[in-house]
Amino acid sequence: MLKKYHQNKVKNVLVVGKNNQVGDMICSLPLYAALKKKYPDSNITLVASKTNYPIPIKEINPYINNIITLDRSSLKSTFIFLKELRKTKYQIGIVPSTITLSSTLHIVNYLSGAKVRVGVKNIDDKKNKTAYLLNVKESFAWNKNKTHQQERNLDIVKQIGCNLTVDELKNIKIKIDKEYETFAEDFIKENFPDKKQPIIGIHPGAGKEKNIWDVENFKHLMKKLDDKYHPYFLITAGYTDMVVINNILIFLKEHGLYYRIVESLELKKLAALLNKIDLYITNDTGTMHIADSVGGKVLALFGPTNSYKWGPRSKNSFSIQAPTISINDITVDVVYNKSIEMLKNKRI
Repeated sequence: MLKKYHQNKVKNVLVVGKNNQVGDMICSLPLYAALKKKYPDSNITLVASKTNYPIPIKEINPYINNIITLDRSSLKSTFIFLKELRKTKYQIGIVPSTITLSSTLHIVNYLSGAKVRVGVKNIDDKKNKTAYLLNVKESFAWNKNKTHQQERNLDIVKQIGCNLTVDELKNIKIKIDKEYETFAEDFIKENFPDKKQPIIGIHPGAGKEKNIWDVENFKHLMKKLDDKYHPYFLITAGYTDMVVINNILIFLKEHGLYYRIVESLELKKLAALLNKIDLYITNDTGTMHIADSVGGKVLALFGPTNSYKWGPRSKNSFSIQAPTISINDITVDVVYNKSIEMLKNKRI
């Protein structure tokens, strides 16, 4: 089916994915980069699910040309969505089912009218019940092979000859423009003036409660780090983190620890800032992926989710996986000892 479409004849590509989390979008970047590499003149449209808070998709993903929001809140909104979807003639439609197998997304892809429909037949032993709506599909043993989400996304489009070299994959990062570099430099000069003191970032929240290392653990860790280094602490917070953050702030003030907090900072400003600090200790959440995507020093904590699927990839980063499905079975001493080790090591 794809053979009749020469490279210069693929004008419109549709990607139907939820992409309702920052981490999902960052991990899917290889898929889009590989598409643009093979079809440089194509327009890529993303069908994205409606979210409760804004996801800066185009800041993260420079390969996307258009975004259509899938809103199924009413019959009218569904009709408007389908009308918008059918405006464009797509040569290729892709359902990157690397997390869950959604019948809705496959139906949307089919209704788009795309002639070449790419996706997944099975994930390990889990069958895709709507695989019959695809005409390019393979089975993948991703869980058995402990395949990271970046490679999973790339595997999807490898089926149609879109690929990246090892170096190209490593070099996929969130681009930091000069204005954001300047912001980060100025922020550090103003708030963390002593260059001899390490700057340690802490992200104690997460979008999912099961991914949150207990706030008392973070307090204990920060006190131990303060006793050893007297560092500057940079506390980062998102839309859903304020209960945890307020608890942390009371502790910091009571114990006289030096800190600055950044709340819901613009993504590229946050990325530039996290790239300049000495260590970023974080739960499994979007800011972890942001810091890793710019080569920051990330120490990531994992409980029920697998670090082999979602963990940071840069050589400067490390994941601590809980011995059970509870993130709170990671001890403070384990995180503290790894923090010391990472602070000693120079960034690669």
